[in-house]
Amino acid sequence: MKTHDSFAALPKVNSFASLPSAFYTRLNTKPLTDTALLHVNREVARMLALSDVALASDEFLSVVSGTAAMDGGATLSAVYSGHQFGVWAGQLGDGRAHLLAGVGHPDNELEIQLKGAGSTPYSRMGDGRAVLRSSVREYLASEAMHGLGIPTTRALALATSTQPVIRETIESAAVVTRVAPSFIRFGSFEHWSSRKQPGELKILADYVIDRFYQDCRDSTESAKPGQVYVELLRRVALKTAELMAAWQVVGFCHGVMNTDNMSIIGLTLDYGPFGFMDGFDARHICNHTDTNGRYSWHAQPAVANWNLFQLANSLYDLVPDAERLQGALAEFEPRFLSAMQTKMMRKLGLSEWLAGDEGLVDELWSLMHANKADFTLTFRQLAHAPGLSGATYEQISIDLGGTTSLTLQPFIDLFVDRDAASAWLRRYQERIQRQSTPWQERVSGMLATNPLYVLRNHLAQQAIDAAKQGDSSEIERLMALLNKPYNGVQGMESYSSLPPAWASTLEVSCSS
Repeated sequence: MKTHDSFAALPKVNSFASLPSAFYTRLNTKPLTDTALLHVNREVARMLALSDVALASDEFLSVVSGTAAMDGGATLSAVYSGHQFGVWAGQLGDGRAHLLAGVGHPDNELEIQLKGAGSTPYSRMGDGRAVLRSSVREYLASEAMHGLGIPTTRALALATSTQPVIRETIESAAVVTRVAPSFIRFGSFEHWSSRKQPGELKILADYVIDRFYQDCRDSTESAKPGQVYVELLRRVALKTAELMAAWQVVGFCHGVMNTDNMSIIGLTLDYGPFGFMDGFDARHICNHTDTNGRYSWHAQPAVANWNLFQLANSLYDLVPDAERLQGALAEFEPRFLSAMQTKMMRKLGLSEWLAGDEGLVDELWSLMHANKADFTLTFRQLAHAPGLSGATYEQISIDLGGTTSLTLQPFIDLFVDRDAASAWLRRYQERIQRQSTPWQERVSGMLATNPLYVLRNHLAQQAIDAAKQGDSSEIERLMALLNKPYNGVQGMESYSSLPPAWASTLEVSCSS
């Protein structure tokens, strides 16, 4: 693939900017002072066809810090509305985000967006800035999700500044460069519906269909009027169901699943007070601002379904047929349950789903919940639990990242109630014996499905603390591990181990 030595040389598409001006405000970023490039993600740079020469240029820092516009781009901030914590919040919009350009080719356009580059008309009295703390978290989180194979926005660069920003305390500013095919949200549709502007709603829906769901038209050419928009809703519901299953089985909590944070193309969008669970709690709340637990782990699928209903309410203006829209929404639950079943089979090394397996899985969730067993290590260590693996101790140590020893039994010793864990393990062993899969094949499949490395809060905090000193080495180290989270790396035991005691004191909120 041909690479380019500057942002200016990238082919520009700018398709979102070609929509009518009501969809956004064109404006410049507000430059920070004393900027520096803390880290650049070379994998995403390659995806954009940017060369090493481009990454080392003054132009690169100027663009990703918001100091200069991208030559050939069309800087803008988008308007949208939405429900926040279940309550209609009215008009929202990109309060601290600037879309710089859509680059690539019309059939494969990627949008480049800055987060933290200054206030916009949608900032709602905010300063439009992002702090280093939250920027490091988002930078790492999006790449961690990508490494896990979960649809997500990506991160290209992280720029810092000495400029102070006031949150709970005075912190330093930073800018994250985000990359995605689109940043359109459910709330983008709610905006036009709430304003009783079906013309703009249709323009937006047609734009999304033409860019991401073209086969909707092929399958509805001779159907009832408006069926293409029903099909759009169905496709979004199915993508969202798959995304929720992917979140649930790695213990990921988004924290702010407002309709304005839900991607119309099924990406994980807007990393704020997210978290990967340590000790499993089905009611885990990662956002301490969420006092009622609306966005707790176990509630995420239901909230996603509720958000889809709000999207359907918006599309009702184009298809005033509740029965057809409800029919599209009805496909969310079976797709989610099917995706969960498939993913849990893989996590448990089951070659097929048999009668009784649902009970086996439910008992495991209950056992984990009662013992607050570590989410990630429970599934990882199960592969080499006593009586299930013929691997050497040396291989087990590598596969489990040094989280077990000659005096610690994998899986069982993660539970306070070891007798209950042993009882469940015996039932699981009996189930495994009912399939003909060789243990080596089962173990390798489980290790390729259950990550060893996830972005635990304390690991992110260590990277933040180093970044405050201008040190990007922790970011670099985490990026390497999170890019291949299923592969054990010798010498990296502290990144796969149970979290230290001080990790329990870490809190994230909407300001994160």
